[in-house]
Amino acid sequence: MTNFPPLRYISRCAALVLAALIIAAPGRAAGPAAGSAAGNTEQSVRLIVDYGDGAAKTVSNLPWVKGETVFDAMKAAAARPHGVSFSYTGSGDAAALTRIDDVQNEGRGAGKKNWQYWVNGVYGDRSFATFELQARDEIVWRFTVEQGK
Repeated sequence: MTNFPPLRYISRCAALVLAALIIAAPGRAAGPAAGSAAGNTEQSVRLIVDYGDGAAKTVSNLPWVKGETVFDAMKAAAARPHGVSFSYTGSGDAAALTRIDDVQNEGRGAGKKNWQYWVNGVYGDRSFATFELQARDEIVWRFTVEQGK
């Protein structure tokens, strides 16, 4: 006759292993994977908001994925503690930013200031909702007269 461990012992061991897997699984799923954008500046973008009065705000290490737009980066920045809030009108090609934090566009006309953006020093020549970003891009929103003039 062979000596096998009692069934009660096997059941307890199985229950402990299962409990350990259940406890460990959510922690693994919730944490960033090695090399993910959450801690990797190679897969991120930076946002700088220049309020046009000497004050500026920088939000670094915003996660980047292929196909992301300036609009997506703004939403990510808005979700950060002490990030930015913003408003816009329209969608797609017709989306236009109207406010960042408490600074509202002034409208058309000589000397009127409005929010405009640059990516890596190049003026944004299309809707911020369609301008696709690359990893390590730097977005600058500046409250200024037409095209920085």
